[in-house]
Amino acid sequence: MTITYREAIKQAIRQSLLSDEKVFLMGEDVGRYGGAFAVSKGLLQEFGPERIMDTPLSEAGFVGAGIGAAIAGMRPIVEIMTVNFSLLALDQIVNNAATLLHMSGGQVNVPVVIRISSGIGKQLAAQHSHSWEPIFASIPGLKILSAGTHADARGMLPTALKDPDPVIIFEYTNMLNLEGELDATAGAVDITYAAVRRPGHDLSIITYGAGVYKSLEAAKDLAAAGIDAEVIDLRVLRPLDEVAIINSVRKTHRALIVEDAWKSISVSSEICARIMESAFYDLDAPVQRLCGVEVPIPYSKHLEDASVPQKQQIVEAAVRLCAHAKT
Repeated sequence: MTITYREAIKQAIRQSLLSDEKVFLMGEDVGRYGGAFAVSKGLLQEFGPERIMDTPLSEAGFVGAGIGAAIAGMRPIVEIMTVNFSLLALDQIVNNAATLLHMSGGQVNVPVVIRISSGIGKQLAAQHSHSWEPIFASIPGLKILSAGTHADARGMLPTALKDPDPVIIFEYTNMLNLEGELDATAGAVDITYAAVRRPGHDLSIITYGAGVYKSLEAAKDLAAAGIDAEVIDLRVLRPLDEVAIINSVRKTHRALIVEDAWKSISVSSEICARIMESAFYDLDAPVQRLCGVEVPIPYSKHLEDASVPQKQQIVEAAVRLCAHAKT
């Protein structure tokens, strides 16, 4: 069936609520308003205010409440409206959720799932439109997921809710209206491994989140030009599936890393380092990166588009990389 990315997320939340009475959703405007991006529309009417909870505009307050509920045995889904607002809850996430298991000697688990809208979002400017996955992916004690496909938007949440430790799922604002095919029986998915979204032999395009569909579209154009690109969707940003990355690079001997986040101290930086450490002698060309321009995200549409990698840039970078490898 064909559904939007938004509907895939909603199905995941609804099914999780139906499957376990300990699951509840909390966040700003998730109830009566139906969610800032209409993801939870109708759920308040179906499940009631004890399971669909509108919160005050205080990320530190309601994220902390979610952590407390998780410790007490509930399975909260905490929604943070945009990744920019998540910084207001960093104390709760970093100093509590991520550390309590270690600091309690393994006695206190924190099974909270935090959903964060991320990425470039329809001219919402610098207050609502960044890709700060690398910030959270650098923190031990957290599992960081990136829902770059409809199947993962539908399937990551049910699996994350079974994890005994804190999980953050990044969802992508600019993908909400994107339609995609999803099997009618689609359900929970693995949240341990990267996925080969398209097999290939000439180069590895390694990406996540909003970069997945752009990279797949670029791979189609590259195929028409005689370049067989493999597309790796990282899916799990912490812990990284290093085996999948290295295996792909050893097969193709070339790597192009695509992400919307800023290049400096990014997920791509970490992947470059790991390739250098584990697969340097398998490379036929230097690893290349396409990342977001290091500026606050602009409001105007043409500048917003220019601030992150687009399909044509991916195609051009891949062609240059393959040409370099043949010289």
